[in-house]
Amino acid sequence: MNVRRAILAGVPFSGLYAITDPVLMPDEQLFIKSEAALRGGARWLQYRNKNASAARKQQEAERLSELCRQYHAALIINDDASLASVVGASGVHVGQTDADISTVQAALGGRGIVGVSCHGSLEWAKRAEQQGASYVAMGRFFDSKTKPTAPPASLEVLQQACQQLSIPVVAIGGITRDNASHVIAQGAQMVAVIHDLFSPDQADEIEARARTFSQLFLK
Repeated sequence: MNVRRAILAGVPFSGLYAITDPVLMPDEQLFIKSEAALRGGARWLQYRNKNASAARKQQEAERLSELCRQYHAALIINDDASLASVVGASGVHVGQTDADISTVQAALGGRGIVGVSCHGSLEWAKRAEQQGASYVAMGRFFDSKTKPTAPPASLEVLQQACQQLSIPVVAIGGITRDNASHVIAQGAQMVAVIHDLFSPDQADEIEARARTFSQLFLK
């Protein structure tokens, strides 16, 4: 992008993009750990739970939506536009095999954010932009504990995406406090993190890690 920052849903699209995980964040830990990340500076939180019942997902998403409002953060729902609409989330994130962008946008009333996973394909990223995506996620760039079999992506293609697209680019996949600077240097506006953020049991440690990620974008 030509600009360092973008604004989506009234929230700066820069810094830490936290993604929840039902294994690392069971039951009440979902809310304790999510709030710790928000206290540490995360302004984007994606709720992801593929296996929960519809009732549980709605209950959890409603509580996360309230937390995000409290911290002036954006809540993104993974692959469920109907749920996003019900709980008043800022938008939806979809994969290449999930619902198409126009269908998701229609379900959100044409006003929500739609993010798209593009792995290591600049072609997919450009197509997503043309179809109306609000942002794209590229990766994995490093070994991932959450998705170890996800296809790898190069830092070169990340740089190309950041230079050639007019929408924000999120880097994802094995990103830690030690290697996040490498994708930021290529132009990534946000880093999406699961394990290196939410693996600790202590909320104070999660808050500190979130703050570390957030401060990388201030240098």
